[in-house]
Amino acid sequence: MRTQLYVVAAVASTHALRAPQARRRTALRAATLPLEDPNGIADARYRKGVKQVSTLGPASATRDMIEKLFVAGTDVFRLNLSHGAADKLEAARHIREVEAKFGHPVGILADLQGPKHRVGMFSDELPKVFLEKGQSYRFDLEDAPGTQSRVQLPHPEVLAALKKGDAILLDDGKLRVEVTSTGNGFVDTVVTNDAALSSRKGFNLPDTVVPTSAMTPKDIEDLEFLMEGFEGVTVDWIALSFVQRPEDMLELKKRINGRSSAKVLAKLEKPQAVEPEMLRAITDVCDGIMVARGDLGVEMPPEDVPIVQKEIIEECRRQGKPVIVATQMLESMIDSPAPTRAECSDVATAIFDGCDAIMLSGESAAGKYPEESVRMQQRLVRRVEASTRHQELVRMGNIGGYEPPHGETDTDAVVEAAANLARSLDAKCLLVFTRTGSSARRLARLKPGLPILAVTPSVDVARSLALSAYVYPAVLDPAAVDAERANLFFKMLEAGLDVARRKHLVRDPTDRIVCTAGLPFNVEGCANAIRVVEAAGLDCWGGQCIWEG
Repeated sequence: MRTQLYVVAAVASTHALRAPQARRRTALRAATLPLEDPNGIADARYRKGVKQVSTLGPASATRDMIEKLFVAGTDVFRLNLSHGAADKLEAARHIREVEAKFGHPVGILADLQGPKHRVGMFSDELPKVFLEKGQSYRFDLEDAPGTQSRVQLPHPEVLAALKKGDAILLDDGKLRVEVTSTGNGFVDTVVTNDAALSSRKGFNLPDTVVPTSAMTPKDIEDLEFLMEGFEGVTVDWIALSFVQRPEDMLELKKRINGRSSAKVLAKLEKPQAVEPEMLRAITDVCDGIMVARGDLGVEMPPEDVPIVQKEIIEECRRQGKPVIVATQMLESMIDSPAPTRAECSDVATAIFDGCDAIMLSGESAAGKYPEESVRMQQRLVRRVEASTRHQELVRMGNIGGYEPPHGETDTDAVVEAAANLARSLDAKCLLVFTRTGSSARRLARLKPGLPILAVTPSVDVARSLALSAYVYPAVLDPAAVDAERANLFFKMLEAGLDVARRKHLVRDPTDRIVCTAGLPFNVEGCANAIRVVEAAGLDCWGGQCIWEG
């Protein structure tokens, strides 16, 4: 009932805002629709809902390849800071050059490495040991080459946190040991499967919460480089790896301390982080989530990962936070020009689950076919979203088997009314005016099945919205519109319609657009107006337009 009341009140209020002016002569003319797309990307780019994140690396960090990946469908570029931040500066500059060329906001996600734990070194004489099931093996702090019976584990905080019965998974889970006893500066374990172990192999702790900061000294150094402005190139998202608790994200926010408008994103890779209460608390304090299935799949049974993926996506939709599904989505395309059928099904499942974005890692960073991988990803997104099954779920508001709560806030009530109105009128686009991006993100969580053109005065907000499903941002400041206050809303509508036409979000003069805004403009959290317009203009309806003579 509340939503219905908002429809009536909002539509009525917009009609009352503009009393028709007296005209000396009026006439009807046939509506026409000028279409512009100077760069030739609109038809492909704006016909998808789920967004694409591409990791840059040796195979893709050039100016030419970054442009190719953008044209192929990339909405957000990921910079992996595992090997430092400074060497990513040139790639970041190239991204902004591509953004300027195409006049379309592009997101940059900087990914901090986090506390990646590794064992110590073995000697040149014994570079690798072969461990057998049932064998005892010790991990200690001794700075000496590993042997057949022990190796250094140079992390005292980890040794202190381990307890009897805890599992340690080494080399991406290829070797598993279980703690049998603990002591001062060591743990003894029993090997549970036959496997080899060599220098600097990583390890995971599925049963153990290590009470230390999620940010290493390297992460802090990289963050400071980002905060210094990346030498004039700002990033839009900062991701923190191996998040275990909400306090980890709060520490990241504290270190940023208002020096950047970048949003913070939690990478969920630990079983402890995806327990229902912990998941809810972590999602609450961050701006977005990444389902990092690589380490998550090592630390928990692989059969649990698809279920956890759905639970994380559902929680993000409940809170209106964008969520990325990542890792091994098209991994075979690192070496092959075509994906496996199972990989195609994996991408489709993420889309049906209701994610906001899907990510490529090695496929675009180091593979032989980065452009083909991005293009294949786009083809999969468009095919799934065009399917009868997906469109029916959109119509029922039941993507992922989850329906967000109705009208939790005033903004939710208005954007839900707009989405329902758009479906009823077979509108081609939703146009939302937003200062902080909140209205657009609340609308995106509904998965409306049609493009959301988000007009914002802030380029930072526009770039961050590039990660949200269905949202295509454009920058337009009401202060730059030459109009008296009484006519500002209608001037902004006209400007928004022009953007929708240029992006080919509408094609026919009679295509309808449902618009939402908060009046007065630039009041945070204000969403109180809805208007339905046709693509030809504010003075047009049913293919006919009024003109003054």
